[in-house]
Amino acid sequence: MRRLIMTTAALAATILVGACGTSGAHSAPPAAPAAPASSGSAHAGHSRSAPPAAPLRPGERFLTVTMPKPYTPVAPSGGTDEYRCFLVDPGLTGTAYLTGSQFLPQNADIVHHAIFFRVDPAGVAAARKADAATPDEGWTCFGGAGVGDSATWVAAWAPGTNETLLGTDVGYPMPAGSQLVMQVHYNLLATNGKSGATDQSGIRLRLADPAPGMRPLRTELLPAPVELPCAAGESGPLCDRTAAVADVTRRFGTEIGSAAASLNELCNHGAPPVPGTTQHCDHKVRQAGTVYAVAGHMHLLGHSIKVELNPGTPRAQTLLDVPLYDFDDQGARPLPKPVAVQPGDTYRVTCVHDVSLRKQLPQLRSLPARYVVWGDGTSDEMCLGLVTWSPAGQST
Repeated sequence: MRRLIMTTAALAATILVGACGTSGAHSAPPAAPAAPASSGSAHAGHSRSAPPAAPLRPGERFLTVTMPKPYTPVAPSGGTDEYRCFLVDPGLTGTAYLTGSQFLPQNADIVHHAIFFRVDPAGVAAARKADAATPDEGWTCFGGAGVGDSATWVAAWAPGTNETLLGTDVGYPMPAGSQLVMQVHYNLLATNGKSGATDQSGIRLRLADPAPGMRPLRTELLPAPVELPCAAGESGPLCDRTAAVADVTRRFGTEIGSAAASLNELCNHGAPPVPGTTQHCDHKVRQAGTVYAVAGHMHLLGHSIKVELNPGTPRAQTLLDVPLYDFDDQGARPLPKPVAVQPGDTYRVTCVHDVSLRKQLPQLRSLPARYVVWGDGTSDEMCLGLVTWSPAGQST
């Protein structure tokens, strides 16, 4: 159960989203506005030039890696979304810490978001095997890196984010010989699902040499169910929940298709799902550590999202509160002061979705009404909190 929720949440989005701008000593800073897109050819779409980077700090260096070759996305099963993974090699000969990153979407017309997973040297062979077994560049990877449990989330990009810049004393460990799996979510709504445009995106890495006191970062994913029924006056076969779940399964496979049931079991302890605009889920903290930043991810029907710590107790804190969710501004919010967590503490993520947006948004107007559950497509939905934290007692 735990593994399924984690992989479906790499969703994202799962998405998935870094803190941007300049930083203080311990936390990521507020998100900077997105750089304007620059015009490219009709075939390549719009490329987004990298915004100016913050100055390198002592011990840091830049390294840029890109997809090996251009790729032409093809949405499977009659849908409009493809998740594709590409293995990229930064050529590390010694241990480094990833202290910042800037995704470089070569074709911003079709790139929806991107997530980067570190693959340790022992897992590189499995990634190469997945690549070799699939025609064209990369491999299909709905929900995660598609190479088992050996991949660790280390970076992400979505609309509204620029450079992820971490504090000077925290970073994601990158052992010698480790590589990156770049998962790109391509959305072809603009072309009604038709392929043809290519993409060759990349990422600019900010790497730091190991230094005394450097603390390793992790990303904790906090998913919650989505059980959003059709609005009054809407009708159609997909307004039936069972049919809607079957449709998600058809488009993304059984692992994603089973997410609705798995999340209901995890968050509602198996009670019948309750349709509604608001859903939440509690997650127990299992290891002591320090939280530096928090982000939230939903799709186009998202209205608001909140992440709380120990709600309903004297120790309650609100870590993230986005009362009016903007899909184009998904940058992580740094905490004013890092927050210590202990085993037994509780994270609660709460999402509110608004089905009326389906008739207002150009991307969704032409699609049939549906009962919305967890799914990887832009026309599906998610409810996901992301916590950037470091375990207690671990430093170089």
